[in-house]
Amino acid sequence: MKIQKTDAEWQAELAAKGAEPGAFQITRRAATERPFTGKYESHWADGSYHCICCGHKLFDSATKFDAGCGWPSFYQAAEPGAIEEIVDRSHGMVRTETVCAQCGAHLGHVFEDGPAPTGLRYCMNSASLNFEAQE
Repeated sequence: MKIQKTDAEWQAELAAKGAEPGAFQITRRAATERPFTGKYESHWADGSYHCICCGHKLFDSATKFDAGCGWPSFYQAAEPGAIEEIVDRSHGMVRTETVCAQCGAHLGHVFEDGPAPTGLRYCMNSASLNFEAQE
């Protein structure tokens, strides 16, 4: 069962974690940060990326690549079922939205123009992620 919290509880949780100012709008209202502005867009350290809301592991740094799109991009989730996909028909387009399987936080979208081996590009908002360095 997904983690359920009120807007006030999510806002308090994000504030306690020192999340970026736009994190609530992005994760709970499916907003999008401007391209090339996120803290993880050009971040290449070894480690893993987790949901900023609930801490669920989403991606390993080894699957991150420079897609040139302005958002951190990964070709594979950390494990099957870590991310849920939802058809997004907003803005006059049909896209595939990605959300955290554990808490439903909006992460970004997935596109079928990524590199091998998956051919996928998980295009994520930095504000929806929290990086944990590899020890």
